[in-house]
Amino acid sequence: MIDISPKPVQRRRAKATGKIILTDESLLRIKEGRVEKGDVFEVAKVAAIMAVKRTPEIIPHCHPIPVEDVKVDFQLGENFVRVDLEVKASAKTGVEMEALTGLTAALLAIWDMVKKYEKDEAGQYPNTVITDIRVVEKVKGNGKNI
Repeated sequence: MIDISPKPVQRRRAKATGKIILTDESLLRIKEGRVEKGDVFEVAKVAAIMAVKRTPEIIPHCHPIPVEDVKVDFQLGENFVRVDLEVKASAKTGVEMEALTGLTAALLAIWDMVKKYEKDEAGQYPNTVITDIRVVEKVKGNGKNI
């Protein structure tokens, strides 16, 4: 870890986004609430929040941060689900790793919820792809993007 003790506590916010490409069957089941394991978006949201809070346990050089807010939004597309995640905290270091970790956990939870419908005859996932994971905004202090 690096020494952040000289840095002042500031408001921090990071937004991340990503997608999971799914089959038509999986998307229809999600849309109609017919996924055998349950509510895909609710499970993915809980997974995201849990992952955000546990980021320093997963990413070795991340400092524990007092997370103040996590927002998770889902959008069904033509062949994908997009997840948008925002993390807020008052801290000495940024929250972009928390946002990326939570986002990735949400996407993985979606995959886990629908994997039964994604497999081909050989038990493989020829169409399922997690993609486009990135930080779309990072803000600190007085609201300036950094």
